[in-house]
Amino acid sequence: MAGVGDDDTSTVAPFAQWKNDCSRTFQYYLDRSTPHPMRRWLGTLAAAAIYVLRVYCVQGFYVVTYGLGIYILNLLIGFLSPKVDPELELLDGASLPTKGSDEFKPFIRRLPEFKFWYSITKAFCVAFLMTFFSVFDVPVFWPILLCYWIVLFVLTMKRQIMHMIKYKYVPLSIGKQKYTGKRPATSTSGSRD
Repeated sequence: MAGVGDDDTSTVAPFAQWKNDCSRTFQYYLDRSTPHPMRRWLGTLAAAAIYVLRVYCVQGFYVVTYGLGIYILNLLIGFLSPKVDPELELLDGASLPTKGSDEFKPFIRRLPEFKFWYSITKAFCVAFLMTFFSVFDVPVFWPILLCYWIVLFVLTMKRQIMHMIKYKYVPLSIGKQKYTGKRPATSTSGSRD
């Protein structure tokens, strides 16, 4: 009886070790990609182009593409939303400034950029793999799905932009803000006689 248990552990241990090694290697390269956002997004753009080319060549998998579009729209909303939403949560000091006299508080996203990128990249890879299984190729009239997705996108973005205007925040920042010092007051040279 002891021999049966030994045989099971000897076959499981190498597989577990291989899985652990693969996981560590993947995490190593994922960590190394963190400081290179431009390269990461170019890689995701390449994955998206390969997926679009695959769907175009196969002339199918429109429901998979529609689901992918809805998922990316959901991720985009999380990326553009503040971590602490003034409409939903009780404010305990960590909120967006709503008046010009309020103290500046940096915009913190609900979904950070790295997780946004990683989720989109995984979504394109999974959708690409789904195109190899005919069970996911549901026959559908794709222009209806496209029109519905566009309407959904416009309505969702309109709501998000109205939220941005109401609470006066801009989720996109380009570069680091620099302190330029006080500007000298301009004096008028007109004197009274």
